Amino acid sequence: MSADTVAAPRLSLNVRYNRNVQENSGEEEESQVEILEDEEHHADLRPQRARPHTQNNPAANNRRCFKATAVALGGFYLLMLAGLFIRFILLQTRYEMLQTGYDQLSKNNSQLQREVSDISVNHSQLQTRYEMLQTKYDQLSNNTSQLQSSYQTLSKNNSQLQDEVEQLEDRTEDKSCPHGWTRFGSSCYFKSKEKDYWDGSRADCKKRGADLVVINNKEEQKFVSELSKDGESWIGLWDERRQAEWKWVDGSLLTETFWAEGLPHYDTYLSAATCCDQQGKWTQNRYYETKKRICEKKFL
Repeated sequence: MSADTVAAPRLSLNVRYNRNVQENSGEEEESQVEILEDEEHHADLRPQRARPHTQNNPAANNRRCFKATAVALGGFYLLMLAGLFIRFILLQTRYEMLQTGYDQLSKNNSQLQREVSDISVNHSQLQTRYEMLQTKYDQLSNNTSQLQSSYQTLSKNNSQLQDEVEQLEDRTEDKSCPHGWTRFGSSCYFKSKEKDYWDGSRADCKKRGADLVVINNKEEQKFVSELSKDGESWIGLWDERRQAEWKWVDGSLLTETFWAEGLPHYDTYLSAATCCDQQGKWTQNRYYETKKRICEKKFL
């Protein structure tokens, strides 16, 4: 390429933008954009870029294009900003919803942890209660086994006693009481017609192979009361040491008593019991008084 060849022009654009806005008026905004070529190169390139005067004004066209481009870009940027703002609002709303959900989940988690803790405590208590009940059950089972064994032993003893009673009844069925004696159960009873002191009455009973009557139950008390309808009679109950320590003549303690109201009372004299008053109750008398007597002897 020859040295005379004109080098490709390097254009430098100078843009000057003027904006005149008149406040409080209805006039439209007037904007002017001028694109100036670099004066240094403009002078050299003017002949080469000369165009017929018949073409339209290029500066006006350029201004219109730039203005349209600027408006389009401004609208695009506004749309982008609006989109970003809407996106930000949506993200903010979503974040708040997630935060609320997280807080609710944290609250629910805390409540669940408390419930799990309560369940653990209740489980421990139930386990302890179960172990206690199991121990009691084992004890009851052991006691039940012992009771069953005791019941079997008692049943066996009861059978033996029944056999002995039957044998005793067989031995006594054919036996009768002596003349003047009355039979009740396995004993014979004698009611005297004459009276004597308590000591003398007991001595007479012993001569007959018996002793003053010992009353062991309600049935025998009723029988003795029938024998004493004609008056009180000595029975084998006395205060041996004069200290209100009443005992039967056979040495046995009182298991059931039938004293009249207010008896017995303390007496410095030797006292003994008689049977019976109008109500069928025992009475208390001094041993030197004279009474009839009731003797008792067992079948052999």
